Amino acid sequence: MKVIALFTLPLVLGNLFQQFYSLADTIIVGRFVGVNALAAVGSTGSVNYLILGFVIGVCNGFAIPIAQRFGARDFPDMRRHIANAAWLCIGSSVVLTVATVLLTRPILQIMMTPADIIDDAAIYIGWIFAGIPFVFLYNMVASIMRALGDSKTPLYFLVMTSVLNIGLDLFFILYFKMGVLGAAVATDLSQAISGIVSFVWLLRRFHVMKMQPGEGRLDSGICLRLCGVGVPMGLQCSITAIGSVILQSAVNVLGSTAVAAVTAAGKTQNLITVPLESIGTAMATYAGQNLGARRMDRVRNGTLSAHFISIIYSVAAFGIIHFFDVVIISLFLDTTTEVEIVAMAREYMFWNSLFYIPLGALIVWRYTIQGLGYSTVAMMAGVAEMVARTVVAFTLLPVLGFFGAELANPAAWVAACIFLYPAYRWTVRHLVNRMHGEQLARPKA
Repeated sequence: MKVIALFTLPLVLGNLFQQFYSLADTIIVGRFVGVNALAAVGSTGSVNYLILGFVIGVCNGFAIPIAQRFGARDFPDMRRHIANAAWLCIGSSVVLTVATVLLTRPILQIMMTPADIIDDAAIYIGWIFAGIPFVFLYNMVASIMRALGDSKTPLYFLVMTSVLNIGLDLFFILYFKMGVLGAAVATDLSQAISGIVSFVWLLRRFHVMKMQPGEGRLDSGICLRLCGVGVPMGLQCSITAIGSVILQSAVNVLGSTAVAAVTAAGKTQNLITVPLESIGTAMATYAGQNLGARRMDRVRNGTLSAHFISIIYSVAAFGIIHFFDVVIISLFLDTTTEVEIVAMAREYMFWNSLFYIPLGALIVWRYTIQGLGYSTVAMMAGVAEMVARTVVAFTLLPVLGFFGAELANPAAWVAACIFLYPAYRWTVRHLVNRMHGEQLARPKA
């Protein structure tokens, strides 16, 4: 438990500062540009996660084979995996950037984004997608650092660039009056600096990264192995996001007031649940390294410890939301004038916070399964979430209105847990049996 907690703490702080990229945009836009601008930025949240979540998931997935080889102390093969992960990131970033920038407005139209906010929404998310190469760069570098056991250094770079992002947001929005465009450009510049500086540091700090002749060559076998883990992890995020996109489309029909309420509540929830996601990220590295060291007993014990930590935090998070929800919402809105939006956001947060314990459980099981190399199995939990959100969007929202939207996340989390618990038990049992079989098959000395 101590190992996981100490490794998780820098991840929590790092993920909090990573949240500040979008939080700074939302807070500053909401406070200084207006409610419609806030709704415009918020309406892009699900499609933003659809694409950028895929990028982050792929990078985290690429790092799992690297962590496994680091745990096994096979450094030459580890460097070959790092080099091929870099080639894959370069190619993917070019394709994704071109495709998403061209399809930005059609996607928003399909989502039935309200006419009074669609122009600002297209400007904001289009420029965010233009920065995809830098998202790839930073997240791949940070994932490699974590795979090598360093969860602190990515935090330092995020602190620096998050402060820079806030400063650039204020500069572009208040001084140049650039509105949502200024927020997007500030985010792109901050991510670019974060990626470049962390990459230079990685090369200088980790001597084990120094490539030997031939290790940087493109290898189709390694690329397939990396994609076999990374693509399912990316798709898991995207599949989950598809349900969110469908739900967002249903919320858009309720009008910009509902969109603004979900935006404020969603941003608050993203901030509150950062520690849960960080526990999951830690478990992916922890499980991968211990699998490489053939210590499945530590994987089991670590999973139980992670569940204990997540339950304690989930209870604390419910208390935080119960007592400080209005204070947090006031970061995004003037709570004295936007009374209806605040009331809707509070109700949304309350119903979601009741289900943080199953949320924490699904995160621990999912990331542990991924760390053990079964990303496709973990991806199926994303399918369960997508189906649950879609069912809620098409059945409950037309009947219950905004209350139906409040039930969407809890339904998705419970559905994922129903799938993940037996999946986790099967994965661990399968690996233990395989290791026992390999041990028996070895010739005796």
